[in-house]
Amino acid sequence: MTAIAFIGLGNMGSPMAINLVKAQHQVTVFDLMPDALETLRLAGASVAASAAEAVKGAEVVITMLPAGKHVIGVYLGSNQQAGILDLLDKNTLLIDSSTIDVASVNAVATAAKEKGLSMIDAPVSGGVAAATAGTLTFMCGGSSDAFDRAQAILSAMGKQLFLAGDHGAGQIAKMCNNMLLAIQMAGTAEALQMGVNNGLDPSVLSEIMLKSSGRNWSLEVYNPYPGVMKTAPASNDYKPGFMVDLMAKDLGLAMDNAANSKSSTPLGLLAQSLYLQKQAMGDGKKDFSSVIELMKA
Repeated sequence: MTAIAFIGLGNMGSPMAINLVKAQHQVTVFDLMPDALETLRLAGASVAASAAEAVKGAEVVITMLPAGKHVIGVYLGSNQQAGILDLLDKNTLLIDSSTIDVASVNAVATAAKEKGLSMIDAPVSGGVAAATAGTLTFMCGGSSDAFDRAQAILSAMGKQLFLAGDHGAGQIAKMCNNMLLAIQMAGTAEALQMGVNNGLDPSVLSEIMLKSSGRNWSLEVYNPYPGVMKTAPASNDYKPGFMVDLMAKDLGLAMDNAANSKSSTPLGLLAQSLYLQKQAMGDGKKDFSSVIELMKA
């Protein structure tokens, strides 16, 4: 049993924390939303009134927060409150599973190192379903020693654990993966809709492409055409899943990184424009597979 502080109980963080409780870890949670805290209390976690209270006695601190500014605020502090780094024992392991910019990762990791603390960035792939099932993929950045220490904890929440490189490498791997996913989903949606426009059955066309060179994850697991796959968000009014807002955020991070690293990403830019268009239509809370709605006549 490990004493774990878990800060950030959104759509992903809440099921992740519940899986740690199920794995018999001693979990103390903090979030700004009372309903999220109550859900974890009922699941068996201890509830803290603040981040500072949550990390008292913690052997591992896990954060799952919306953006880099929130991660920096929790660890390094802000005008309103002190950061938690000064409150931690030097043996505490820090795991940030937020999806954020590399500069924010490096700022926190550098400050943690100066205080003798080990940290990894460990963003995830798999969405809410995988978070609930405990089958997430973790893409980690940091030292091999810190990654080795983290594996027993991460294994309670995920099935695939990768060390991509030093601090920030996990975030870059996540950016690359989600940029490819967005491109893949848009292309899949475009092909399916063109087939339907020409009178093809989307289920039959999907099977044809699954047995051919167009096979991909979106077709196989997350078909964007309504009615083709009963378990996909497309067959449930595009209830997420993985929201358009989150894909737009991830593509923004990827495009910023592409500019900084002088990487050519024409398809990434096109995918970003599609998801920004969906947001402008008021569809930010829909699943990202709803991009197919832009292809319909």
